[in-house]
Amino acid sequence: MSGNSTQESNSNPLDLAPQTLRSDEVTLLWEKPELALPGISYIILSDDESVCVTTKTHFTVKGLSPDTEYVFSVLAKPEDGDSVRAGNPLTVRTKAKESVVSILDHGAVGDGTTLNTRAIQAAIDACPAGGVIRIPEGVFLSGALFLKSGMTLEIAEGGVLKGSADPEDYEPFIRNRFEGWELETYASLLNAGALDSAGPANVRNISIRGKGTISGGGQKLGAAMQDAHGFRSRGRLICLMNAENIEVQGLTLEETPCWTLHYIYSENVSCHGLTFKSVAHNGDGIDPDSSRNSFIFNCVFTTSDDCIAIKSGKNPEGNVVNRPTENVRVFDCRFTEGCGISIGSEMSGGVRNVLIEDCVAGNLRWGLQIKGTKDRGGFVENVTVRDCGLRLITIYSDVYYNNDGEPAPEQPYYRNFRFENIDLTKGNASEPVIQVNGFPAEGHQTRDVIFENISLPEGSAITVDRAKDIVFSNITTTDGKKPAYTITQSENVAY
Repeated sequence: MSGNSTQESNSNPLDLAPQTLRSDEVTLLWEKPELALPGISYIILSDDESVCVTTKTHFTVKGLSPDTEYVFSVLAKPEDGDSVRAGNPLTVRTKAKESVVSILDHGAVGDGTTLNTRAIQAAIDACPAGGVIRIPEGVFLSGALFLKSGMTLEIAEGGVLKGSADPEDYEPFIRNRFEGWELETYASLLNAGALDSAGPANVRNISIRGKGTISGGGQKLGAAMQDAHGFRSRGRLICLMNAENIEVQGLTLEETPCWTLHYIYSENVSCHGLTFKSVAHNGDGIDPDSSRNSFIFNCVFTTSDDCIAIKSGKNPEGNVVNRPTENVRVFDCRFTEGCGISIGSEMSGGVRNVLIEDCVAGNLRWGLQIKGTKDRGGFVENVTVRDCGLRLITIYSDVYYNNDGEPAPEQPYYRNFRFENIDLTKGNASEPVIQVNGFPAEGHQTRDVIFENISLPEGSAITVDRAKDIVFSNITTTDGKKPAYTITQSENVAY
């Protein structure tokens, strides 16, 4: 066949990122073809005309017309060979032109000192269905704000939604979840939904987007909240509860009092094009918590704690609530500073179906980590990490913090992990670059784990403890020697 021909493949569906369809743009997602080779590129077609060639597995098509039907498709093109259609063509109709309301029309003043909570909240409350609340250029100081279904909060380039540093501006307390416990805390700067561990979504179709900045009250606010009502009383920068069809896009998120973007009991969430800057104690980037269908892509993380921490509650409450986090895809992200790209440590409701690919991490303290304790209960299963540049892979069964709950009736299990095509050559060989640990109870070893095509630094060590059915295939070091393996309390480990 000629190099210009196209073969059909329906195994890698083309889809929309949740809540990204607007009147003038849409964000497309697709999966890599099986056995994708280096050098593969993707041709995006709109009504059979090429609009872009990219090496990413996402693309935002802009400049569309309102209320108009478009047919999109993607061709996967190796350096040498035929193009393959990545799934069936996708037909979408853009939305009608959105109405826009400026917060200035409700009396907001962008001088950095006027408290605009009432003015901005009035604009939100008055927003028509499908409308846009726009924060223009300027610094708009505010306390806690509460979003509603069917709206967009848009922060223009040069615009800053700045959180007050006064804890009283985040009262009254609201019910949410923090570090695995449901409890009353200060409100966050941006809030949506009402916490209901047994219920479905109660807020839907929200976008928080733009080219501007959301900047919280920072460490000063976090310290004041903690001094007044304790460590777990702190609000977040953005907290979404029982929310469905959510987009957070394009913004710089900074100066959080603790976690930056936290969503609980939620579904269909897109986080993309974001820049995270955190120096706060517990300053995580994104925390998906007992939530389904998360897409985190094209983001940059510089944080003081975990860049991403995938959670599902803590023993014993998390076991009773029993809502896992499922179907998380993290791709095309850069992690420049922080503790880790993490699953856990609160994972008592379980975590399954996580894909991390095409990411690059700097010197994260704990690297790519799966972590918990024997008291957590729950599970982590079906995790794939591929085509990434990392420095450390750690599977922990014991952490020294946040372990104050009564033990679950049964220890957790970790199973079905795959790590492939990973560059660890910038790792620190003075400690094990890959660590695999299981739990002490009989039958709770970490099991069914494959490491394939992994590059390590010179002098690397790998440790495996309490594990079963572990395979290391094509593990190489920069000096051409095999890494040193230490295998304890394990069975059927091939290397």
